[in-house]
Amino acid sequence: MQELHIGDIASRTGRSVHTIRWYERQGLIPGVCRDRGGRRVYSDDHVGWLDLMERLRSTGMSIKTMREYTALAQQGAAALSQRHALLRAHQANVQQNILRWSDALALIDAKIEFYDEWMASGERPAVTPHRRVKARVRTIDGIG
Repeated sequence: MQELHIGDIASRTGRSVHTIRWYERQGLIPGVCRDRGGRRVYSDDHVGWLDLMERLRSTGMSIKTMREYTALAQQGAAALSQRHALLRAHQANVQQNILRWSDALALIDAKIEFYDEWMASGERPAVTPHRRVKARVRTIDGIG
């Protein structure tokens, strides 16, 4: 197993040294040892772990829940069902967020199309039921 120092892992993950140290202070990087000189020593496993932590965070998982997941991971197979359940719950939250974002994006797309049409024609287009359905959200007539 290759030993990596913080600069190496920063380079391999695309994260700053500051970010990696922050994750470690938050208790989100298990199994980091130190060499005789007191420098942190990471492994290839930490590269994948940091990627997972970043993705969980970017999908809205709280730091508290990420700590819980990290603690469960440190328990190994004994906590496998708990880790599975935690990720399933997060998966459901992410899927709900994707639906909300998709609805919001549909409204934004409809507004852009509305403005494109207005700018191209020089006249304000009518707000039609078709536009409302296309946007998949309720709009208020006259707002634009």
